[in-house]
Amino acid sequence: MPTPQPRTRPTVFRRPDPIAAKVPEITALFWVVKVLTTGMGEAASDWFGGISLVLAGVLGVGGFALGMTLQLRSTRYRAWTYWFAVAMVALFGTMVADGLHIVLALPYTVTTAIYALALAFVFHRWHRSEGTLSIHSITTKRRETYYWVTVLLTFALGTAAGDLTATTMHLGFFASGVLFGAAILVVLLAWLLGLGAIAAFWTAYVLTRPLGASFADWFGKPHSFGAGLGYGDGVVTGVLTLLIVVLVAYLAASRRDVQAGQLDATAAQDLPVAHAVVEGDAV
Repeated sequence: MPTPQPRTRPTVFRRPDPIAAKVPEITALFWVVKVLTTGMGEAASDWFGGISLVLAGVLGVGGFALGMTLQLRSTRYRAWTYWFAVAMVALFGTMVADGLHIVLALPYTVTTAIYALALAFVFHRWHRSEGTLSIHSITTKRRETYYWVTVLLTFALGTAAGDLTATTMHLGFFASGVLFGAAILVVLLAWLLGLGAIAAFWTAYVLTRPLGASFADWFGKPHSFGAGLGYGDGVVTGVLTLLIVVLVAYLAASRRDVQAGQLDATAAQDLPVAHAVVEGDAV
């Protein structure tokens, strides 16, 4: 009597969650768009707040929720989705930082210290949980959550630090922008001399926030407030938004910022069950 053969079942291909790195490759254009979003977030927050605090709150919270929802539901990096999320974090992060100062009447020295400690705590938890802070490792939902919490805190910290130097330290907006620009150059030099890429990236990432915000305030605010040029926050918001749209459209079309070695997400998503691997395990 023949021995019954064990039945086998196909194992359906299960893609990672998410399927590929969800953040862009770090190029020169990445830093340009990042600085533009920081300036846009600063100017837009002040502009909307000047029109109506309720409007500012609705746009800030609603935009942040929409941006995070779209980004977290995506299975791969998409330029439009990612940079929309960053722009909304820039707007919301500015409001969070300003709210702590205005509502609770905390000085910028205190708010800057609070956000710095919060960011250090998240970095510690992220590294302890995942073993790395590299953006090239953003390939799971948990790591992506750590990433966006970190991004939000960098925007809040940068906003507080920029206001600290411009107002509390009386440097003004232009001098503050120059100060943070020089600090980024120091980080670049340190990286060229051997500073770890991850440490250099996150240090520069924090510094781009007060850099962009300081110059946005310099262009938008009146001369009587921080020696600004007085073009208006609305004008600055519109110009920066237009520049962001143009650059992101280029990135989306060229895909020059897609991380090397990413999976072809479109092909993987369309993988038919017929191509599943058949295992020899008995049912």
